[in-house]
Amino acid sequence: MLLALNWIGRHGRYCLIGGLAVGLVLPELAQFLRPWVGPLVALLLFVTGIRIGARKAFGSLGELAPALVRIGILQTGLPLCVAAVLHHAEMLQHPLAIAVTLMLAAPSLTGAPNFAIMMGRDPVPGMRLLVLSTALFPLTAIPVLLILDPTGSGPIGALSLSLELLLTILGAVGLGFAVRHLGAGLEAPATHNVLDGIAALLLAVVVVGLMSAVGPLFRTAPMELLLWLMVALLINFTLVAATLFAGAWAQIQFTLSTAIYAGNRNIALFLIALPDTVAAPLMIFVGCYQVPMYLTPILMSRLQIPRS
Repeated sequence: MLLALNWIGRHGRYCLIGGLAVGLVLPELAQFLRPWVGPLVALLLFVTGIRIGARKAFGSLGELAPALVRIGILQTGLPLCVAAVLHHAEMLQHPLAIAVTLMLAAPSLTGAPNFAIMMGRDPVPGMRLLVLSTALFPLTAIPVLLILDPTGSGPIGALSLSLELLLTILGAVGLGFAVRHLGAGLEAPATHNVLDGIAALLLAVVVVGLMSAVGPLFRTAPMELLLWLMVALLINFTLVAATLFAGAWAQIQFTLSTAIYAGNRNIALFLIALPDTVAAPLMIFVGCYQVPMYLTPILMSRLQIPRS
């Protein structure tokens, strides 16, 4: 089993593609796994917390300030700007508009540090962005939730949703940090390889559940699915490319971790707390957006990006 997990950890990027394929061709399995996405995301946060540990995740005070600025811009400023444009165009309540705005308000994808590992890069900067963006997410998401009001219950509903997310996130990551601190041998490279394999498997299973609406649409309306997929690809690649371009223009090394964070967001965190009646119309975009995200370790590994 340990040998198998080591192998999966070394070839995790292909495990992600396998998850995409399974979610597409086995819609019944995807439907079965859909209710388990929230708990599996929390479990992935726990495993990632063990893999990195609190000390490396937070880093020094000098490393925190730039990360907080990036989180503020990407996680609050950007979705509010997009929401303002959509509101002006009277499109804000369209399912696609809601899904895109929620995606932009979401923190870094849980697997972002694992993506860096799969590309042979240092996962610590990505983990720092993941931990901080996820910890701050219930607070940074409040303005967006107040504007969108996805549950239809006003400010109280938005605050309640944020509180539930906060407790889930801090509980999962904090428990992972505690296990890393108290456990013996968890800092060994061999243990890291096993944890990377577990994380890759969890990511693959999660993506199957997130593809629950894609398989049926592929069978009934493939051209409509293609349109949704093209929108997802355009948004993801534009966010990544714009981040790298902005870094080069400002002569700031945003590096791999920030580029991954910009385009790959953990919209699945909203599924932990959103009612199924609210989440169901968003699942087509959520499923399609997994395609560019899970192709990231392969596509971005071909780019000449400064090492983080």
